[in-house]
Amino acid sequence: MNLKKLIFIAIMISISIVLAIVESMISVTLFIIPGVKLGLANIITLVILYIYGEKEAFVVSILRIFIVALIYSGLFSPASLLSLAGGIVAFLAMVIIKHIPKLSIVSVSVGGALLHMVGQIAMAIVILDTPTLIYYLPYMILISIPTGVVTGLVGKKMIDIFHNQLTNPDKE
Repeated sequence: MNLKKLIFIAIMISISIVLAIVESMISVTLFIIPGVKLGLANIITLVILYIYGEKEAFVVSILRIFIVALIYSGLFSPASLLSLAGGIVAFLAMVIIKHIPKLSIVSVSVGGALLHMVGQIAMAIVILDTPTLIYYLPYMILISIPTGVVTGLVGKKMIDIFHNQLTNPDKE
């Protein structure tokens, strides 16, 4: 890995951690439903996925989840396990959707947001042994669609900004 790429990914991990913390603060005031977030940190995952690829995006996503868990709830707390389950399922969905021809980054983002909710609800059902949590899913999905669209649009704009500067070695 070249130094420019390593530095960019490190900065993106830092930004994603800050965004995750900020969105935790914002989500408490915006949403009545517990656990619903804007998905701001996912913008960074999208950027890395489209600029560098799946491996790098997975590393960024997992490091963010673990570092935020260490800061807030503890590494293997129920909250961190929900985040990890949602993050992994969302990442897998984004990778699969990205490879479908004619689907845009917004589609990838919305798919990731939807499946993030599915992963979180599935883990909550397992952890709490409460199958009725499945009834919470439609509300989570309704909220995840517009947040996924916004995340995708911002991610697309960031990719447009960064892509030429990162892939063109002549630009400084």
